[in-house]
Amino acid sequence: MYKRATLLAAALVAVSAPYASALTLDTVFVHATDIGSAEQAVQNSGLTKITSFRKIGVVAARGTSAQVSSARLNPGVTQVEANRAIKFFGSTSHVATRGLEARNTLGLDGRGVSVAIIDSGVDPTHPSFKLPDGSSKIVRNLKSTCLDENSSATNCIVDVPTSTDTDTLSVGGHGTHVTGIAVGNDVQISGGPVVHGAAPGAKAVVISTGAALLIIGADAALNWVLEHHNAPCGAGVSPTVCPPIKVINNSYGPSGGGRFDPNSVTAKLQRALAAEGVVTVWANGNDGGDGSANLSNPPGQDPTPGVISVASYNDQDTGTRNGTLSDFSSRGLKTDPSTWPDISAPGENITSSCRPYLLICSTGLKPQNGPGLLDIGTFNTISGTSMAAPHITGIVAQLFQARPNATPADIERALKSSAYKYGTGYQQVGPYVTSFDKGTGLVDVVAAVNAI
Repeated sequence: MYKRATLLAAALVAVSAPYASALTLDTVFVHATDIGSAEQAVQNSGLTKITSFRKIGVVAARGTSAQVSSARLNPGVTQVEANRAIKFFGSTSHVATRGLEARNTLGLDGRGVSVAIIDSGVDPTHPSFKLPDGSSKIVRNLKSTCLDENSSATNCIVDVPTSTDTDTLSVGGHGTHVTGIAVGNDVQISGGPVVHGAAPGAKAVVISTGAALLIIGADAALNWVLEHHNAPCGAGVSPTVCPPIKVINNSYGPSGGGRFDPNSVTAKLQRALAAEGVVTVWANGNDGGDGSANLSNPPGQDPTPGVISVASYNDQDTGTRNGTLSDFSSRGLKTDPSTWPDISAPGENITSSCRPYLLICSTGLKPQNGPGLLDIGTFNTISGTSMAAPHITGIVAQLFQARPNATPADIERALKSSAYKYGTGYQQVGPYVTSFDKGTGLVDVVAAVNAI
């Protein structure tokens, strides 16, 4: 999906649709009052279990439409949700957010926090992620195999070596660019500026769902974080080496936005994550609009404190705080504040890590060389709310560093109450002055630290 010759990194979400014929194997989520009832329903109906989301009482399974219909009739089953095809949404920015100022004056670089990135994958060997000792700040490298017929993993999220380039395996590039915005090192581009990540002191756990996605892979990744966020590298690994995950970046959603479903697997998972102290960040979408329709990414509309949706701000490549909302940034419905984004962050013309031979990276506006002799075209400039979201993800890591005992509600409150009002059209809605297109305004890291 392209606009004005910029890549507007695309999106993913489950949508309702009739099930296929009885000869087609469907993949579904069986919701029940408890995990035992869900598993019993799958067994009774003859469905083949793929994986379980034990904390929210859901089982993903595969079978015929007749078996799916049979599962609905079992005791304790509350809903059967379809699995649908998904896709991705298609450096002065840290000056605009005052994130660089927070690093330089307050020492906040995200240290002591891990962020989770659910995306196409990552190249851990990229100069944006190398540490001085030669290791990578990608402390756990995972891959979804939920629909791989040969996979025998219990939860279908499997480890791969931390040196494996999962972005190249998925022919992606999106995930490496997003991860660089969130946690990338300060890297001097050959003949150009220093490229920054929002929280270069943070570590990253990247879960590759591939470049061509299904919602089951993304939800399985959210479920993995729910089950492992306290010790993402295992109980025997020191938190100084592999800190707890405190925030998840989700730069995907549906083209055209739509209604938020509070009973979806995604909603149940992110609410459980918030209850356990993890913030969930969503790109709001790249469908523009004028407020006459709700084009916002559905999961980001969740009113649960600690679920944050992000609009795209254009700093005009100068670091100004009085720029504009990106034309492509999805708007909510003017008459329904529940559909409005929460906050804005830079998402237009963002330079970050990107290997030139990857699909998304090859479409960037301005390939630039990294510091090494072989780092040819390893950075590129791309636009989209996919690029705005990881700014907020890294900033959340900065805020958790400033106040480790903060709750997700504290984080959201600090961000929204302190946002800088650019442009016009704001109104009072509950405790916040906000808008259908920009949310509460441009994120201000220094002001948010003071607010928290």
